[in-house]
Amino acid sequence: MVQTRLRGEIFKFLTASSVFSKKQVDLGTRLLIETMQLPETGAVLDLGCGYGAVGIAAASFKPGLHVVMTDVNVRAVQLARKNLKINKLYNAEVRYGHLYEPIKNLTFNSVLSNPPVSAGMETVKAIITQAPLVMTCGATFQMVIRSKIGAKTLPSVFNQIFGNCQILARKSGYRVLIAQKQ
Repeated sequence: MVQTRLRGEIFKFLTASSVFSKKQVDLGTRLLIETMQLPETGAVLDLGCGYGAVGIAAASFKPGLHVVMTDVNVRAVQLARKNLKINKLYNAEVRYGHLYEPIKNLTFNSVLSNPPVSAGMETVKAIITQAPLVMTCGATFQMVIRSKIGAKTLPSVFNQIFGNCQILARKSGYRVLIAQKQ
């Protein structure tokens, strides 16, 4: 079990060897959590949730939200569901499936992602290019990336898809990019 403080709150996470960053909340995820901009109410998507750190933090920070977390890894989905219970959060749910498939009939006020770079840059680009299909007008898309992987190319993809892109934060070799659906 990993215990960590995020934005001043203590969280506990069950992890396993088959999921990303099993020993601690990694620096990129931590940067996204510490800097993510969340609406007070509405729906938020944590795409590629792993064991649930981002979505669980969002649900805890903003109790008026409904958070949907998705992952293609069955074990990650199981852990995220357990972690919701451990952290006593009831305004979130976890769904199994690839990219946007599990939530294709829903819309969100914000989409958050620490993308699976190991799946390849095409998957990361698909996460960005398909995001507007599930976003409400004015919704934000926020993604953490390694500065060495995608920092030069992904802002142009954001600009192509959303017409805007800002660097929300930089730290320890990571960047959080944010765009808004017009």
